[in-house]
Amino acid sequence: MNFEKSRTEMVFQLRKLGIIQTDAVADAMLTIPRHFFIPHSHQNQAYQDHPISIGHGQTISAPHMNAMMCEHLDVHPGMQILEIGTGSGYHTALLRHLVGPSGKIFSIERILSLAENAQKIFKALKFNNISVIVDDGTIGCQEHAPYDRILVTAVGPTIPQPFIDQLSEENGKICIPVGDRNCDQILWLGNKRGDHFHKSRICGVRFVPLIGKYGFEK
Repeated sequence: MNFEKSRTEMVFQLRKLGIIQTDAVADAMLTIPRHFFIPHSHQNQAYQDHPISIGHGQTISAPHMNAMMCEHLDVHPGMQILEIGTGSGYHTALLRHLVGPSGKIFSIERILSLAENAQKIFKALKFNNISVIVDDGTIGCQEHAPYDRILVTAVGPTIPQPFIDQLSEENGKICIPVGDRNCDQILWLGNKRGDHFHKSRICGVRFVPLIGKYGFEK
């Protein structure tokens, strides 16, 4: 299978649909080899626009969702980002491409084997500015706060207060799905300026549940 050709076609279609809007996101999705992050048994589907199981009841999001979240977060080189839910590591890698070597990504994953597998891929890609932490993602990571951007890749019943507290007061942004565990989920973009936090609705979505102290029970 010609993965490079399939990746180029995927990005072309997402740009044609208006989901990819910026050269930065297009370049990230053209550069990061999505098939590296997908189980071998499903690699022939790597550049199809739908979620794929990665085991442990988790999925890698559809490419259009990866692109949409990156666009709404408006990530720039040098930023410090907190990601909740490393999963396969694909979205982490996209964020790393967007922040460049001068930025920093802290990604929290509660499932050890997923965290370890993602770390192996990051090492192979020589991404040295990604820190993967195995912990309850719903409490964030106060140690390295504040964050310019926070990305949450699982749905919670609310936006956990630790995320808001750990956002930068200088135009910090968070992209997070909120709603029921199995239905009625909305993707929100939150923006923090000083002590003011404003959120706006993006679209309806379907994500796996955010498990932890400020999320759902396991």
